[in-house]
Amino acid sequence: MTDTPPQIDMPQQTDGRTEVGRKRRAETRARIIAAAFAIFGEENGLFARIEDIVEQAGVTRATFYNHFSGMVDLREAVTREVTHDFLEAVTATVSQIPDSREQCTVAVRYYLRRAQKDRRWAWSMLNMSASGEIFGAETVRQALRTITDGVDNGSLPIPSAELGRDILLGATLAAMGSIAKRDMPENYPEVVAGYILCGLGVDRDAAKSIAHLPLPPLEAAAAND
Repeated sequence: MTDTPPQIDMPQQTDGRTEVGRKRRAETRARIIAAAFAIFGEENGLFARIEDIVEQAGVTRATFYNHFSGMVDLREAVTREVTHDFLEAVTATVSQIPDSREQCTVAVRYYLRRAQKDRRWAWSMLNMSASGEIFGAETVRQALRTITDGVDNGSLPIPSAELGRDILLGATLAAMGSIAKRDMPENYPEVVAGYILCGLGVDRDAAKSIAHLPLPPLEAAAAND
């Protein structure tokens, strides 16, 4: 009777070419997104075409379609890249605030204050929102959650959370357009935030007071603030 030799697990060799290919693909995608952001950040960026993006990125049209199905897909990808960390920071900050009314004003003020500091970012938000979700799908979902909480606890007396979300995002987007196009007063974010609260059913005096409360610091360093 012969003994069966023990089976020895041999270490698998990592395919370096696969890793290199993965890295190159990620770098190409990042280059396309960066090119798109640069173009969307211009005043006429709304009219950007795939041809403009690939020329700016230094890639072919075929390469573009290896990464994105079209401009709608690209716009959403750029919006995620541009807003995700900022939204995470704002969300972490407002989550520490118990009052839904103040949560709304703090979020609005941070978005508009960033637009005041960085008009290229403001233009990218305007241009990408023009043909997709306002400020991106992540922001829309978070806005709806905030408004829903306010409707449920009675601090935002409006008929529906969807109506409140549209008032919040629509007015903020319009105000961002004003900031990008012309010089607005320094306290414009607070004024806009106060009147948004009025639109959400909050008493005018209370809305003005809440909108002018001290702005808390952002919770996350990734906020680019």
